[in-house]
Amino acid sequence: MIYTTNSINPPSDELCNFIIDKLGISQSALELGVKRSSLENSPLPIVMRSYGLITIKQLQIILLWLKEN
Repeated sequence: MIYTTNSINPPSDELCNFIIDKLGISQSALELGVKRSSLENSPLPIVMRSYGLITIKQLQIILLWLKEN
């Protein structure tokens, strides 16, 4: 884990809606990801992948969506 004084921005509502609506991830999995992302001060998609909440393919889809939005 990396400790830093700079906090990462929380995930946007649009990103959370995309993860639930387009990828079919459960609300509880997203909530766990958001919580861990905040605690670890890490990007939500990376945390969700590291905890096995999304697949590599889903991570790629999220990263493409982030790039386009």
